[in-house]
Amino acid sequence: MADPLPGVCFVLPGEQLPGGGAAAVGNKAWNLMLMAGIGLNVPPAFVLPTAWYARGVAPDDPALRRVLSAGISRLEASTGLDFGSSRRPLLVAVRSCAAVSMPGMLETVLNVGLTPASLDGLIRLTGNPRLAWDSYRRLVQNYGEVVAGLPIEPFGQLVARRLADAAVESERELDFRALRSLTQAMLERYAGLAGAAFPTDPIDQLTQAVVAVFRSWDAPKAAAYRRLKGLPDAAGTAVTVQTMVFGNTGGRSGAGVAFTRDPATGAPGLYLDFSLNGQGEDVVAGRHTAIDDRRLQRVLPAVFAELQTMRVKLEAEFRDVQDFEFTVQDGQLYLLQTRTAQRTPWAALRTAVDMVEEGLIAPREALERLSDIDLAAIARTRFAEPLPEALARATVAGHGVASGAVALDQASVERLTAGGESVILVRRDIVTADIAGIAQVAGILTAAGSRTSHAAVVARQLGKVCLVGCDQLGIDLDLRICRIGARDIAEGDALSLDGNTGAIYPGPLPVVRERPARELAVVARWEATAKQAGCGLEPRFAE
Repeated sequence: MADPLPGVCFVLPGEQLPGGGAAAVGNKAWNLMLMAGIGLNVPPAFVLPTAWYARGVAPDDPALRRVLSAGISRLEASTGLDFGSSRRPLLVAVRSCAAVSMPGMLETVLNVGLTPASLDGLIRLTGNPRLAWDSYRRLVQNYGEVVAGLPIEPFGQLVARRLADAAVESERELDFRALRSLTQAMLERYAGLAGAAFPTDPIDQLTQAVVAVFRSWDAPKAAAYRRLKGLPDAAGTAVTVQTMVFGNTGGRSGAGVAFTRDPATGAPGLYLDFSLNGQGEDVVAGRHTAIDDRRLQRVLPAVFAELQTMRVKLEAEFRDVQDFEFTVQDGQLYLLQTRTAQRTPWAALRTAVDMVEEGLIAPREALERLSDIDLAAIARTRFAEPLPEALARATVAGHGVASGAVALDQASVERLTAGGESVILVRRDIVTADIAGIAQVAGILTAAGSRTSHAAVVARQLGKVCLVGCDQLGIDLDLRICRIGARDIAEGDALSLDGNTGAIYPGPLPVVRERPARELAVVARWEATAKQAGCGLEPRFAE
């Protein structure tokens, strides 16, 4: 007898937790269910478990279309909206959902369900034509890249041309007429590149997006990440279909990523990036600079206070540092995901000690969390004084210091590292597809991006010094130079990055190492106590 078809699980108030845990529904969906269970504001969603990946999916699979229709019906009943409606349209985000977090390696498609009919409905529903056209142009560009496999550059060229015509720096400054014209140009560009018009059936959009997100598990960048982290290829991903909430509705809306503690140092307190009047991809994709974290506190003080409360609630529920994504729609805070935060060894040590002292975990659990870390090797580096004048400054996304030869692309990284040189990768931005280069270099410097982008998270996890959002950085690939402040640096010349202060210096600089003496002493006492109690935990270093 054939195995029964896999079904879906729901993230709805009062819904029972499914069997199988995170291995079945993915870490993201499981944590969404836990957050909904403790009363946090999570948009309704349904999940196609990893069994669908194992079974194999295709856009013309009638079973997949049936289960998607059933899931959408539950979301419609929960929200009072209708998928594809010309009056009260439901839009959804299609998100990857692996059992083990793989930041930025798998794909997401936002604003699914927008068509000419539902676009008019969204304008009627919200009275906000700018929101509707901004969301539609985002869908065309996102869908084209992720689902249709089209190159991103032709769409980026359309955006750059529109910004130049309007004499503005960001899409957030375009009015609805400019966005409408940009979207129409993108639809034409899509048809020319794909050889077919952009799909106008919402279920077709959804089905194709779900299949593309499942297949992103097999993408080269995802496979490379699993090799680096020793993760199995066979596990596959689940897919979450979640009701859209909109951070791009105006000045009281936005999208952000926050860590409940600093993932580089372990210091307690929100570590936050926020983009006013934007969607989540503006923060995590690494192609934009999130600059509104300080404005959030000033413009939306109630939301900022709620985020401070959320920090405490999430750590109490999950008993570890959390990395969470959120959207603010017209002053209302929604949580889109949370996961255990990737952090540096220094941050892991401080966090373990602090959480024991705060009563969140016991010493034995803290020791277990530190068991895979070489405590004797934990150190923080800084440049020896006196220091030269800095060329420029950027936002710190990965701490420490690094010096090396400038490389402007992956080919140069390969060439310089093959010659035994330490390398600094200098780019306009980095994305998770750059993981091979990120893994090889000592440091990364970008003109755009934010400290919580997926690529920055991966760089920090791999122990790389990373400075992002340097507005004084320009790159000329034809001449193979970068200009930092008033100084031209040729590819191959030495550069130094200070991941403690954000300063960028010419040439190599001598380095001083510091050790976390207090935290190491605390852990040594725990290990000695555990040994005396016969717990089998041997000290791994001397005080």
